[in-house]
Amino acid sequence: MVFLVKYIVGPFLASLFGWFLLYFLRFKTVKSLKKKDNEKERELSGVGYQIRSDRTGGERRHDEGADPDVIVVGAGVAGAALAYTLGKDGQRVHVIERDLSEPDRIVGELLQPGGYLKLIELGLEDCVENIDAQRVFGYALFKDGKNTKLSYPLDNFRSDVAGRSFHNGRFIQMMREKAATLPNVKLEQGTVTSLLEENGTIKGVQYKNKAGLELKAYAPLTIVCDGCFSNLRRSLCKPKVDIPSCFVGLVLENCQLPFPNHGHVILADPSPILFYPISSTEIRCLVDVPGQKLPSLANGEMANYLKTVVAPQVPPELHDAFISAIDKGNIRTMPNRSMPAAPHPTPGALLMGDAFNMRHPLTGGGMTVALSDIVVLRNLLKPLRNLKDADSLCKYLESFYTLRKPVASTINTLAGALHKVFCASSDQARMEMRQACFDYLSLGGVCSRGPVALLSGLNPRPLSLVLHFFAVAIYGVGRLLIPFPSPKRLWIGARLISGASGIIVPIIKAEGVRQMFFPASVPAYYRAPPLK
Repeated sequence: MVFLVKYIVGPFLASLFGWFLLYFLRFKTVKSLKKKDNEKERELSGVGYQIRSDRTGGERRHDEGADPDVIVVGAGVAGAALAYTLGKDGQRVHVIERDLSEPDRIVGELLQPGGYLKLIELGLEDCVENIDAQRVFGYALFKDGKNTKLSYPLDNFRSDVAGRSFHNGRFIQMMREKAATLPNVKLEQGTVTSLLEENGTIKGVQYKNKAGLELKAYAPLTIVCDGCFSNLRRSLCKPKVDIPSCFVGLVLENCQLPFPNHGHVILADPSPILFYPISSTEIRCLVDVPGQKLPSLANGEMANYLKTVVAPQVPPELHDAFISAIDKGNIRTMPNRSMPAAPHPTPGALLMGDAFNMRHPLTGGGMTVALSDIVVLRNLLKPLRNLKDADSLCKYLESFYTLRKPVASTINTLAGALHKVFCASSDQARMEMRQACFDYLSLGGVCSRGPVALLSGLNPRPLSLVLHFFAVAIYGVGRLLIPFPSPKRLWIGARLISGASGIIVPIIKAEGVRQMFFPASVPAYYRAPPLK
């Protein structure tokens, strides 16, 4: 009986429930979505404090007579990869990056196998070589003294396909250097201060170069990839940034992970702790702290918090190195931002990367989404002879927002949902969901391969995500009702299902139900390239 409930009845009920949910959402939201689509068409597509009118006519242009085809603002992961990709396809690309020295960040250090496949597709796989990048073959999950290993489903891929973890700055510098080898790609250090607009069309950018001179650069298409702190996004999208938590970052040395070449996730109280290698001698630790208010670094509150609250929950193999890293004092912090994509289609401009769409970094999916978006955009731009008809190009590139959705929204939704599930709570139903998630993944087989395939970007299918999420919820209810159901357990089970819906449904609605599950029903999906 227990076997039937665990392995057959639970997944079957979850499948039925998932299909019912999708059916209900589809017909409940189709009218409101059509209404929203009409409203969006009437929204201002180029109004914002970062757009400047450019009707001065007589002002000097930078490199007059040699305008590029594309201006890329920012040379992080998205900007550098995009510059190389478009340059390789023959476009003249001008990249303007605020600081071309090696970045030093505490995120953007884990590339999922799905992202590595996109790197291969773009011809950039050699950028993870010679930087002491470490292969990652899956995750280890820890909870209350128990652990389970979750391997990436890599059986059907060539031997070099795996995750990669590394110093973010080294990876970015390798991509910048590769982009700079192309004669039609120009990298310049400068700070873009505004977009140049004329009659609703973005014509280029105004920026200060390294010497402090105010210059203007013009191109038929400007792609803004200036990261999570973008000061240009307000004019090109409807930003709704949420900060559910912050990461506290440390680097551990002279220690070994319990499971080599695996990311480690500790389901700690109050929220998860991550460990993964970033070189052959260093392990990154990221401590998730709920909310936006952090203990003070200056007066020692942070060090005390890490030693008294976090350290007792760290695996024994890493404990001493964790304490030593705290004592060294090199503690870094950063807010974890989440922002669904809500673009204002604007002739002459496009948003990409973290400037356009962010998700909680718990699952390490950001670079996979960015590289997948670049593949989509490259395929759209490849058949075009020129980019000068801004209105036609803008209409055509609306398909980008639809074509990217299944991959991006799956990774975004999983990141947001897992963070909520993995955080501790005073609500018993939420804690049951947390335990059910750990036990479900520990079952192995399809119960672990399916979710890990989603997490890794190898099988980013929205429907599979929803089915597995509710399979976890149903499994949790089954655990409550065995061996004997009681009114209290039934009530907790009902709240567990309700809580699961309350976690995932708002995220899906923010991503867009129609574009996520039914992209072929969106007219932009079928846009043909402009004839000119």
